Amino acid sequence: MKQLLFALQLAILASQGLSAQQDTPYFIKFTTSDILIDGKADEADWEQANLATDFWQWRPTDSIKGQQQTQFKMLANDKSLFILIKAFHGKNTFVTNSLKRDFTGYGTDHVTMNFDTFSDATNAFLFAVDPYAVQAEALISNGNNDFRNDRNYAWDIKWESESIITDEYYQVEIKLPLNFINFPSGTKRWRFNIYRNNSQINEYTTWIKIPQNQSIGVLAYMGEIEFEKPLGQSRRPVSIIPYLNGLQSRDFTIPENRSKFGVGGDAKVPIGNGLNLDLTVNPDFSQVEVDDQVINLTRFEISLPEKRQFFTQNSDLFSNFGEERDARPFFSRRIGVAKDADGNTIENRIIAGARLSGKVNENLRLGFLNMQTDADPENEIASFNNTVLTLQQKVFSRSNISMILINRLTNDQYDFLEESETKNRVAGLEYNLASPDNVWTGRAFVHKSDTPGKGDENLSSGFALSRNTRNHRLQMSAVYVGEDFLSQLGFYRRTGFVKYGPGYTYRNFPKNPKVISYEFSQRIFAVFNEAKNNELSDRWWISNYNIRYTNQSNFELRAINRYEYIFDSFDPTRSGKGDDLPGGSDYRFTEVQLTYRSDPRKKFRYELEYNGGSFYNGTKYSFGNEFTFRKQPFINASLRVNYDQIRLPKPYASADLWLVVPKVEMTFNKTLFWTTLVQFSSQSENLGINSRLQWRFAPLSDLYVVYNDNYFTYDRLTPRLRSINLKLTYWINI
Repeated sequence: MKQLLFALQLAILASQGLSAQQDTPYFIKFTTSDILIDGKADEADWEQANLATDFWQWRPTDSIKGQQQTQFKMLANDKSLFILIKAFHGKNTFVTNSLKRDFTGYGTDHVTMNFDTFSDATNAFLFAVDPYAVQAEALISNGNNDFRNDRNYAWDIKWESESIITDEYYQVEIKLPLNFINFPSGTKRWRFNIYRNNSQINEYTTWIKIPQNQSIGVLAYMGEIEFEKPLGQSRRPVSIIPYLNGLQSRDFTIPENRSKFGVGGDAKVPIGNGLNLDLTVNPDFSQVEVDDQVINLTRFEISLPEKRQFFTQNSDLFSNFGEERDARPFFSRRIGVAKDADGNTIENRIIAGARLSGKVNENLRLGFLNMQTDADPENEIASFNNTVLTLQQKVFSRSNISMILINRLTNDQYDFLEESETKNRVAGLEYNLASPDNVWTGRAFVHKSDTPGKGDENLSSGFALSRNTRNHRLQMSAVYVGEDFLSQLGFYRRTGFVKYGPGYTYRNFPKNPKVISYEFSQRIFAVFNEAKNNELSDRWWISNYNIRYTNQSNFELRAINRYEYIFDSFDPTRSGKGDDLPGGSDYRFTEVQLTYRSDPRKKFRYELEYNGGSFYNGTKYSFGNEFTFRKQPFINASLRVNYDQIRLPKPYASADLWLVVPKVEMTFNKTLFWTTLVQFSSQSENLGINSRLQWRFAPLSDLYVVYNDNYFTYDRLTPRLRSINLKLTYWINI
């Protein structure tokens, strides 16, 4: 607890001050015109708009202005914000993966704009376009420090963009309807930044200068835009999104044919200037991409990402609590996904749900979620009401204090449920740190659970603190989870432990035209377990050397030395082809890993990963390779191949484990897409095929045809389950 208080004191001191920004805001003139979005910008209004340019490099260096500059202009009327972007280039050889909305920006040409409308330097709206005016939009949370977790591309609104391409530049004209964006009533200023990836010369540039040890687009470093007159209220429409779904399937294990017709939908209701009420009735997620298959060689459950749109919007208000890897009090995949009596993961129907989320005022955010799931007694799955309430109060310049309450309750009595499974409550308090210049980041948290039949060791707490400067990064973290702590809607790989994680990273940015940075890091994780009298039960010593090249390729060398104490018997291969490693035994082993990621701009690119060394009381050799071919902008084809050769002394299990995943994405135009994914895992002895055709026949309205096929591969290829879905969704604004 002393360490927690010390970290909290440091965090509070580091939180005070102002965020980085330019001295003079960009001034946006008002117009009475409704500008035609055609990319040409031939209206007289554009001649009167202010011009902004002189972008700074972020990569390969952050000390000079961009070699190929970008310019932008803005105008506004009572209903819309208009943006004109002109990006100069040397030749028309742009990189784009596809014409599909919400493209991934890595390695592709694009321009991204971040609008921090409440000026909290923590949350923002993201809009991105490529040279062909393909769109992407996202909600940003947590200051945009982590590209994997802080951008929610499931958020969608209707906006317009068109482009023209000349021999000297590409120009994009954009119209953002103000009634889809939350902002304070009467505001005149927003924090803003815009950045560009130029694949032709491997250059990232940004309007407001950002140190390259920080993530590009981080919200700590932004300028301001000022409107000529105050904006009124955000007049967001009510949106109704009904769906129709027809399913035809065959279960070959019974065997049985099944037909199903579903009707349901979502509604989005704005409340005030900052809150959104989302409602869903009989939701259907048949169009959602299937989970990625993984090879699990650990003793613990694997956390898979959430892909269902209803749960991903404003998800940071619910999921950004605790510690992501070992102590997450809310994990949305616990709702609507359950295990049957045999331990198999199956869908658990959601009857209805509601989510209220967003800004109460400039400093306070609210999240409320309530979902009702259906009972499935045949599979020993109970009906539950699931409720989550969160509050997030901004303090200092970019930090916040957050509260979470979780309540899960059965709706009936079930013979197959134990007492501890009928009711569960969790309450928690957190302090999240982000200093004005983003040098200091971290958090401190305390959570407590209440579960019938559980004891008093029901506390979870921890802290993380990081200091990130140009050449050095220092980290320290600690997590404690009591033996009796339980969050039925959370993700905890184990309980009854304390985990410490100090780390140090050194970066060097050389004056080498081919290298961006050299990086060396050292990280230690040590776990002490209550069941082992608080003795050491796990220890990881990770040494890492990384080279980032100017052409965006990357080389990494990693050495991992591990100690593990196994409490229960365990087969790391999960093959059942030998005895389990006995409980009450410990192991020391070391592996070395080499990884190379090629230039992502190339039509053919690849990622190669090889590692090998000792593994428990035997050896392991592995490789994980991914090859991608792009015929832009119409075809993206990839092949992922993972192999693990595990050799343990008899009578313990040895295995050769394969994971083979070919995938083909075809974009015929900006409205018609076809994706086929095949996954074979020798560990799960399963072959799965998912093929999805999507036609966006109107803005944010789609027709899906989804084909799924699953096979057992125990001894031979045997059909398991086959289905075809036809789903229609239509977005209606009222």
